Amino acid sequence: MGKIIWLASYPKSGNTWVRAFLLNYIKDSGAPESINSLADISLPEPHVNFLRPFTSKEPASLTEAEIQALRPLSHAALAARGKAVFVKTHNANLAFHGIPLCTPAATGGAIYIVRDPRDTALSYSAYTGWSIGQIIELMANQQAAISPSAEQVFEFLSSWSDHVTSWVASKNRLLVRYEDLLAEPARYFARILRYIGTEPEPERLARAIRHTEFAQLAAQEQQTGFHARTHTTAAPFFRTGRAGQWQTALSPAEQGQIITAHGEVMAKLGYK
Repeated sequence: MGKIIWLASYPKSGNTWVRAFLLNYIKDSGAPESINSLADISLPEPHVNFLRPFTSKEPASLTEAEIQALRPLSHAALAARGKAVFVKTHNANLAFHGIPLCTPAATGGAIYIVRDPRDTALSYSAYTGWSIGQIIELMANQQAAISPSAEQVFEFLSSWSDHVTSWVASKNRLLVRYEDLLAEPARYFARILRYIGTEPEPERLARAIRHTEFAQLAAQEQQTGFHARTHTTAAPFFRTGRAGQWQTALSPAEQGQIITAHGEVMAKLGYK
């Protein structure tokens, strides 16, 4: 039986970027891969299609408890697809309704991407169309979840701090900071490849990084759209990809709210 390698993050923290890099590195076709082909190498855990074999109901109509009862079956089926299967999730690594959101028996490891919560708040606000204040409140809420849709069942986030802590404490995981990927992409994407058991080929690595630069991803989105997005705001999914925007975009009061809620965890990750 295979095992899942979770590509895990709080929303708007770089998960899609890492998925795009892996897609381009693995396929190595010589041209940028479509952002709408991410599922070719990394499956979205909450998609209703992965639950359909185990229920006669429409998955999006199931209660949270019913979905949780089916998640271990879905995860076992996903793991059985190969020796190592990449699966994207925004779930915290916690139990919900008494059942783990990420089934331990099906898990072989995890790549956890974390981002400064101040920049995360900005990006999540633009993506959802919610105000900064609403996002700050969401990120502090220990019961926060992503609501279900016609294509996806719910994902349980908890607070940003609890989300991070749950994954940092997990076994056999690789922690990658979004800011480090930006500052030294060759070094940190190579670290991801080594974690999954692949020794990086320098030219292939450089090509995959080049094909997943934010300008390239943003241009693709403008030309073809990004089918995986679940919110229909005017803001693009791929915006600027820069770090430290919070320094001028958040008010001192908003910065203070985030630090009050998450300062302890931020300090452990080097976010000052």
